Amino acid sequence: MEYLEIIFGEDFERSSRGEREGHDMFQSINPMFCLSKRIWKPQMDIFESRHHITIQAEISGVEKDDITIQVSNKAVKLSGSRCRKPPEHPATFRLAEIQFGRFERILYLPSLINVDKVSASYGNGFLEISLAKLPVERTETVEISYR
Repeated sequence: MEYLEIIFGEDFERSSRGEREGHDMFQSINPMFCLSKRIWKPQMDIFESRHHITIQAEISGVEKDDITIQVSNKAVKLSGSRCRKPPEHPATFRLAEIQFGRFERILYLPSLINVDKVSASYGNGFLEISLAKLPVERTETVEISYR
């Protein structure tokens, strides 16, 4: 069984915000304009149950070794790259919708998670990250007595 590398940390949100905003600005422009290097965002689903959070990411065509998962107790950062395979014969693009190059997503979680209980699997173009939630702290009512 092969394993995906998961990096645990606190401050992976510090990526250069200005650079990200510039890439996002051109994301909806004509695909021919977007053939240059830029960061794209894979589509994702997040499921939450009583004790777990599951993240699914559609990243077909990405090699397992090109995926990095970083986890803190309140967020997950998924990054990596997908390489374009050039056409076999000289060709001119008439449509370019498939996104290639670097990708990155930072997901802020709806609940705190236990970073000691994180796993990930990858198959058929889907990455699945399973996160165990931290137990909710109990609150107790304290009776006040007179002195």
